This record gives sequence, structure tokens and C-alpha cells, in this order.
Amino acid sequence: MNPEYSSWLRRDFLKLGTAAATAALLQACGGDGDRSDAPESVRWTREGILAALERPGTNLGASSVALLADDRIVWSEAFGYANRDAHQRATVDTRFNIGSGSKMFTALAVMILRDRRMLSLDQPVAELLPSFSMKSPGYTRITARHLISHSSGFPGSNYRNAFNFAFVPGYAQDAFEALKQSRLKHDPGEFGVYCNDGFTLVELIVPELTGQSYTDFIQHELLGPLGMALTGFALAPAAEGTFVHPVWKEQTLPQEMVAPYAAGGLFSTPSDMMKLARMMMDGGVFEGRRIVSDGALQDMGVDQSAMMRIDPAAPSWRWGLGWDTVRQPGLDAAGLLAWKKGGDTQFFHCDFIVLPQARLAAMLVNDNAFTGNRLALLEGLLLRAAQERGVISAVPSAIVSAVPPAVSVTPGAAELTGIYARDGMPVQVLAEAGGALAFRFWTAGEWTVADKGLRLRTDGWWWADGVAERCYAFKTVEGRRYLIQRSLSGNQLYWDEVPVAEWLPEAPAPLPAAWQDRVGSQWRCINDDPESFEGRYEPRTGVIGELAERPGYVMWNDDQLLRVINGNEAGMTVKIPVMAGRDLVELRMEKGEDGEDRLHVGTLVFRPMPEI
Repeated sequence: MNPEYSSWLRRDFLKLGTAAATAALLQACGGDGDRSDAPESVRWTREGILAALERPGTNLGASSVALLADDRIVWSEAFGYANRDAHQRATVDTRFNIGSGSKMFTALAVMILRDRRMLSLDQPVAELLPSFSMKSPGYTRITARHLISHSSGFPGSNYRNAFNFAFVPGYAQDAFEALKQSRLKHDPGEFGVYCNDGFTLVELIVPELTGQSYTDFIQHELLGPLGMALTGFALAPAAEGTFVHPVWKEQTLPQEMVAPYAAGGLFSTPSDMMKLARMMMDGGVFEGRRIVSDGALQDMGVDQSAMMRIDPAAPSWRWGLGWDTVRQPGLDAAGLLAWKKGGDTQFFHCDFIVLPQARLAAMLVNDNAFTGNRLALLEGLLLRAAQERGVISAVPSAIVSAVPPAVSVTPGAAELTGIYARDGMPVQVLAEAGGALAFRFWTAGEWTVADKGLRLRTDGWWWADGVAERCYAFKTVEGRRYLIQRSLSGNQLYWDEVPVAEWLPEAPAPLPAAWQDRVGSQWRCINDDPESFEGRYEPRTGVIGELAERPGYVMWNDDQLLRVINGNEAGMTVKIPVMAGRDLVELRMEKGEDGEDRLHVGTLVFRPMPEI
């Protein structure tokens, strides 16, 4: 595969051993200082973090890490700069936006309300939020469980005014209005596909049931009792020096203020998040005070995907309630139970892992300058710490992968060809000589070769000669054919297996005249807030097109292929679990007050751009 496109199908985580037990708390800032006396788990991870920061030797990026063993933080360190223009170093108290790490607090809010018998997990959302509705009648079957297990069927994420540089109110209500104009992309509970808007809806349910705002509820019920003084929501600008400034195109930007509070709005530090981990390891109790029931935490750790109808192949994504996976495969390779949650904003990224039985936890956060594999580093840290504690005898060995022999006859290869759609660039599967397959993807208005010479092997997967770290398969579930990618994890401890695209049949009819007349038209968003990322730095635009290889579908912005509903509406086409079907859109054309066409994508409004 061309290295430039190597991630084309992936969207982008007792006491210590003698050395650690006799050492004082390892805490530092800026990645400075001698760590030769630190345990191997710390030294290995430090080296990885320093290597992953952009421009080795300058540390212009920022990162922070913490490791918890039992009830004690045994390592906490920050690296790089909070403000590189001012040469201000990050410290262990410097706050990062943790994005979807916030979902853990949202799920806990639901479980606290369940503990108090204010809701049940399988209670319809329409009962909890009577004003909630959607265009698909199946919305009445969506439950609280569906919202926090990524199985509601919502289209995905409301991105309007999500990432801002000032306080921009009203995000949750805006997402609510977008849902009213939307259809379901799958039946509630049919499968799990990452969905921010399900968690955002909890932001509206909490005040409906409690009379408290969501942010007040989280502060009163979780952050305050846990003593998480460095964790909160960006309701007002933070004091200079307390947070990491984002950097974009070599420009240092103001504080990123994330508006989807329940889906991704918290800032924190790894050390502060270890208080949350302690509470989880102690069955819902923190320093003698019960925060949530032990049963609620255990229920959060139950594999929800086992309750869903479609699960074509995704062993790395065993949804919990709030958790991305309740069997994190890097730790599972050593027989360790681990719950994992990742998070991303426009500029920051994190992974948070709790091992409830081994009583270990860790978090690693970084900005966009971080070039390494964050999850692999966190897995390696926890595995080495578990070995130092005597929980495991050794860190598991890396998988040694080899390309299996090809089968002598390849039956049915031609039947696998065609266009495979997803929430991003379409994939084209082509037949090559001798029963081989090639993959191309659509980008910038043309097809680009991604993989070629793929042959069916004796293990039932399609491999290219000499490429031992990834392979592919095709799986049909309930009449839908999925392209499955299997790739070797960063630590080479497990195979990450996910559906990445779905075969798209020929359209039942050509594009109607109304849509045909719009092909080639370009559009610019007119209702992003001026303080949003798009409003300040990168105006949102789109183009309506048609893919020659699949005529009859509306192509939005050279990415998603949409089915025609009528002359003014186009809707979702694919149902892909896990990630590749996560953020689907619908288009709706209406006339503005000036008589000019307005294109609506959720609550985003676009107007035609002048022809050049």
C-alpha cells in the first residue's frame, strides 16, 4: 500500500515490583530529568512518548500521562509545551481536552439516575423526553441503553459549532433539532456504531428528570465528590497557563472550547482521571463515599454487542455502557480484563484504560503534534506494570505474521467487485488477472490505488504478497455484504478486525432532473458561529456530485453516496457497524427567504457558491 494512504480504511487507547515500591512518586514536567532508576514500564513509555512528539529534541507538541496502582499514582509526567509561542512548558496540572473521554461521565450520570429509580436502561427515550421525535417512527423504540451503547440508530454527530474558541451556547438543543429532521440509519439496538448524538441527548434528559443542568449535575454528583478540581467544562475562558493551546498550521490558537458537553466537552488531566479510575476499581466508592452502585459499574462493563443483531466482525470493539470496549484486546492478550475509552477533539486525543481486577489504570493525552501510536504505548505501559506487580509473568510476545499460501482456484472473485460505500471516501473493488483483487478509493475527484494483488489465501482472507500486517475478507450479514479489514495492532499483540465498507447495489433509477441539475454545484455553510473552528479558520464547503461507477446516487462532497428520496431530499444508504458508518448525513433542499436554494445538512445551512 502506498504509505500516503496507509490509513485509508481507519478513522484517524497489590504493589509495584521492587524498583517501583522503593521509589518515590515519579512526577515531572516537560519530559526533563533522569529516569534511569524508574521501573522499566515507565522508562519504556517515556521513550515512546518522547519519540512520538513532533520534531525530536524540541518537544513542541504536548502530552501527559499518569499510571495508577491500587489507590496511588505511581507515575505522572507531562511533556512539551502548553504554549509554544511563550515557551511555557506543560506540567502534570496542565489541562487537556479529553473529547469522548467525557462519555464515561455521561454513562455514569445515567447509572446514577437508574440507581435512584428515575429511569431504567430499557425505558424509551420518548418517555424520558416527551418532546423528542424523528422522521422514522422507530424512534419510539430507542432506549436509554441505546443512547450510551452507540446503538440508537441516530445518523451520527452534530458538528455545528462543536469546536469553538469562545463560549457558544445551545449545542445540545441544536443537535435535538437536527434529530427531529432526521431518519434512523438502522433499527434501535440492531448494531453498535459510534454515535455522539446519543450521548448528547442525555444532556437534555438530565435536566428533564432532575431540574439541574447537565453540567451542574456532573459537577455535583461526580467531579465534586471525586475531588476532580482540574476537570470541568469550558463554560468560560480558562486562566492562561492552565491549559494547552491548540496549534493549527504552525499557528498557536486560543483555548479550544468544546460544546458537546455530554459527548466530549470535558477538560482534565491524567492524574485527575485516576480519581475516577479509583472509584471504578473500588466498586463505586471514593474515600468512603458512595458515588454509584457497584452493580451499575458492573453493568457498564457488560458487552452490549452481544445483545445486538448484527456484529459482522469487530472483536476489538466490545461496546460497554460508555466504554468503547470492555475487553481491550491488548491487555486481553495477557489474560487481563480491561475497560477502555478513547477520545478526540479537533486538536486533542486521549486513551483511558482501567483494569478493575488487576487494580491498574492509566491515561495518556496529547495534542496533534504527537506522531506515535498512543494506544500501543498505553497498552505497553499497563502490561509492563502488570508484570512488575507479579500479576502476569511476562509481557505477551508479538504476533509473527506471515502471508499464507494462495488457494489454487479462486471461485467467485468477480462477484465481489463493485463500489463499496461508507461515511467517507467510496472504495472500488476490481478484478485482476488470475483471480486477484485490487482496491481503489475516491479522493479529490479521482480513483487512487490503495491495495493490489490481493489473493485469496488458505485461511479465507485476501492478502497481497509480502504484506503481512493486513488482510481483507468479505462477509454477508442479513443480505448486506461488508468489506472487512484485519490489521495487526501497534504492539503486534492482536488483530484489529472491523467492517470498513458496504457493497452498494446499482441505483434503481437515474438521478431525477432536480438532482441532476445540481450535479457540480458548490455550497458554502452560512450558519457556523464566527467563533467556531469553521467560522474562524476553515469555512465549511461541499459539492453535489454523481459517481460515474454508481449513477443514480447523490454524492455529497466527494464522500458519501446517498439514495434519492425525492427531488429535494437524499438519504443514507449504508448500515455499517463500529466506525465506518458513524457519521452519515441527509440532504434537504429548501427555498430561502430570498427565493434562493438553501441546502440543509442537519442544522447546517449552505447557500450556493458563485460559479467561477
